[in-house]
Amino acid sequence: MLKKIKKVTAIIASIALMSSCSITMPVAATSNPIGSKVGTATGTCYLGVLCLGADASIQSAAKAGGITKISTVDMKRGDVLGIITTYQTIVTGE
Repeated sequence: MLKKIKKVTAIIASIALMSSCSITMPVAATSNPIGSKVGTATGTCYLGVLCLGADASIQSAAKAGGITKISTVDMKRGDVLGIITTYQTIVTGE
């Protein structure tokens, strides 16, 4: 019986470690018409402190999408148990 409990506990712990959640929030909108181009920039941080070379800026996202006139900006944040946090900036425009 104790072996079964340990096995179930290990499975639940494994599922919890592999689970994550994310949320996308609007950041800004302009009066420019919504264009067909989309650009993204992503940065990953570890333990909420180590963000080595992370660049999730609006400027990087616009450049990646070839956007010169920004219409909307959204921010997506993903988290895996507070250990790995991913920030993604999503820009639309022309």
